[in-house]
Amino acid sequence: MDIIKFGTDGWRAIIAKDFTVQNVGRVSFALASWLKQFHQSPVVLIGHDCRFGGNLFAETAAGVLCDNGVKVLLAKGFVSTPMVSFGVKQMQAHQGVVITASHNPPDYNGYKLKGPHGGPTSPAHIAEVEALIPATAVHIPGQSLDTWEAQGMLEYINLEQMYIEYLRSRFDFQKLGEAPYKLAYDAMYGAGQEVIRKVLPSAVLLHCDYNPSFKGTAPEPIHKNLTELSALMANTPELKVGLATDGDADRIGLYDEDGNFVDAHHIILLLIHYLHKYKKLDGKVVIAFSVTDRVKKMCAEYGLEVEVTPIGFKYISEKMVTDDVLLGGEESGGIAIKGHIPERDGIFDGLVIYEYMMETGKTLKELCEEIYGIVGRFVYERNDLLLQEEQKQRIMKEASEGVYTSFGKYAVDRVETVDGIKYHLNNGGWMMLRASGTEPVLRIYAEGNSKEEALDILESVKQRIL
Repeated sequence: MDIIKFGTDGWRAIIAKDFTVQNVGRVSFALASWLKQFHQSPVVLIGHDCRFGGNLFAETAAGVLCDNGVKVLLAKGFVSTPMVSFGVKQMQAHQGVVITASHNPPDYNGYKLKGPHGGPTSPAHIAEVEALIPATAVHIPGQSLDTWEAQGMLEYINLEQMYIEYLRSRFDFQKLGEAPYKLAYDAMYGAGQEVIRKVLPSAVLLHCDYNPSFKGTAPEPIHKNLTELSALMANTPELKVGLATDGDADRIGLYDEDGNFVDAHHIILLLIHYLHKYKKLDGKVVIAFSVTDRVKKMCAEYGLEVEVTPIGFKYISEKMVTDDVLLGGEESGGIAIKGHIPERDGIFDGLVIYEYMMETGKTLKELCEEIYGIVGRFVYERNDLLLQEEQKQRIMKEASEGVYTSFGKYAVDRVETVDGIKYHLNNGGWMMLRASGTEPVLRIYAEGNSKEEALDILESVKQRIL
């Protein structure tokens, strides 16, 4: 049988090629074996997002777990990853499973593990489960889940309703609904599509219908995938903020009133500024290696400690469980804040930003100007190169051996290698190379003092490495 490996954020594979009923059964068997080492009557909460086969794979996981003595709480209908993490903590389950491939292209599905703390399962525990995945086929129960339900081994739960009730306890939706500036929401055909519709009826909705193919576009909230939302914002004067979330609604992207994309680096800075300066909250800021150094500059201004982790929200979540953390964030749009679960939550983060706008009476564009007054103006760009594996490995090998000392006119001042390779450049900007752990992709990240400069850095890097 195929060797199954968990990457940066779960195990992901192409549906019907490697992501099959049998392989989902093998992972679920390993999870059951691992849980029974520590718990006499283990309980697992399972949910799936909007991808093709989600219900089939969730029911497969449920059947194998029940067959191996693990009680299952199974979410009705599709749900987001933050809903599962929230549900695991609320229901005091021992582990959570989300059948999702997050932002990957539509032909992928995946299997994420969530811990009892309400966030990603720790890397150490994931490695232990992975080591127990059998090399041969496992028994996939043939009986209906009704049998397990009748035996008390399976219980259906309305996870979305639990999450919505929680949001209503945290935000004044009547006030938000009466705000003079309106919110547009693009679900990207993902699992967040019903939530904003129900809690904020005044919102203008895009792609909030069920389409497992995502109309052929990977549901990742980056500008190239969100041009319709950008145009809507630019051409609708009453709209002042555009919110987008990815396929499983744990990542966020924003647009200002002019239809300009506001990336995760800016969102992280906006949230630190709001939580500390306006809400008077303190705590450590934990960021992934690919996040802008402007975060360090803001935190120095506010006297907040900063810690940098490898890429993968599981590393940030671990810190949020053990330390007093104000915010944890990563470049890809995954952000968690104090007072919520230690999990990325694009909808929750977007509502906090909307609340921030309402309380200050400022537009998103004006709030960004406020943070520029603290950290200076900057522009971030990213390019994902689809490469052959040998080409990707050749580039990363050359990078690790110190072959690249300049990229066009940009000389390298220093190099960091926490996760991927980050080059600090002589213009005050930086760029980074990192091979994706879940796709045949090499990511190039770049920050400059203007959009033109950031794009020029990207082009200079491509000319040098390809």
